[in-house]
Amino acid sequence: MKQAFETRVDREDPRRYESLTCQRLEDPQAVARAASVRRRHAGAKLGEQNFIIAADHPARGALSVGKRATAMADRRDLLDRLQLALENPACDGVLASPDVLDDLLLLGALEGKLVFGSMNRGGLTGLVNEIDDRFTGHTAAALAAIGADGGKMLTRISYEDPDTVATLEATAHAVSDLARHELVAMVEPFISRRVEGKVVNDLRPDTVIKSMGIASGLGESSAYTWLKIPVVAEMERVMAATTMPTVLLGGDPAGSPDEVFASWREALALPGVQGLTVGRTLLYPEDGDVSAAVATAASLLNTTAPTGN
Repeated sequence: MKQAFETRVDREDPRRYESLTCQRLEDPQAVARAASVRRRHAGAKLGEQNFIIAADHPARGALSVGKRATAMADRRDLLDRLQLALENPACDGVLASPDVLDDLLLLGALEGKLVFGSMNRGGLTGLVNEIDDRFTGHTAAALAAIGADGGKMLTRISYEDPDTVATLEATAHAVSDLARHELVAMVEPFISRRVEGKVVNDLRPDTVIKSMGIASGLGESSAYTWLKIPVVAEMERVMAATTMPTVLLGGDPAGSPDEVFASWREALALPGVQGLTVGRTLLYPEDGDVSAAVATAASLLNTTAPTGN
């Protein structure tokens, strides 16, 4: 039986991940080998909600959590937190950029887990062209090669920014390419605008519903498309806007943990909600207890398949 992370890793040792650097330097093919022998997840099923940890924020230059501007800057600390989260059997998998995913493959942390790659990270936080969110990460072919389950794309739609058209077109091509590889396209849409130079997402229910409609129609086939949407007001009406499997995103934590978890619990009870895809809220909880935060989130999931149609 594999030893628990807390007992096999000294989190105070600055060299605890030196083996990753060594493999990257001397044996870069180790990543591909690790992917080829990894035991895959059995696959998503209706009624068995999935719990996925997100860790693609640094690749977009987004290192902050709440008021902590550089909370995600320490890669060793991030890997510690990810391994703690993934050790919970209820945590089904990870959504990550190529660099983080490669680290986790080398660490053997993705056995039996769902794996989603982050495809577009070019819309850097604060960049003048932030809405022009170029696909600078995983491709559908690369995800298929490592045995991933799908790819995720952030799709911000700004009616004030002409770069929106390029982002929508690139997203459509990615959805089509993933479908051809029989991989899930996890589309995360927002209607966005600039407020004092900062891109802000409009989280009003009617606006979220509009973004879902736009995202659902992207690509030559929606057969493999999932939606990733925020928990907002009037979620019952929001979820009535789609028949696609939908996962809830956590975003940067706002409000008390009890309030956040209560809102997730209510949304998870709705038809069509396939689970949670959460990152910073659980990896960097206020009290620092990652395992407890993950366990609480896992307790909210419905894992009982429906008895009838």
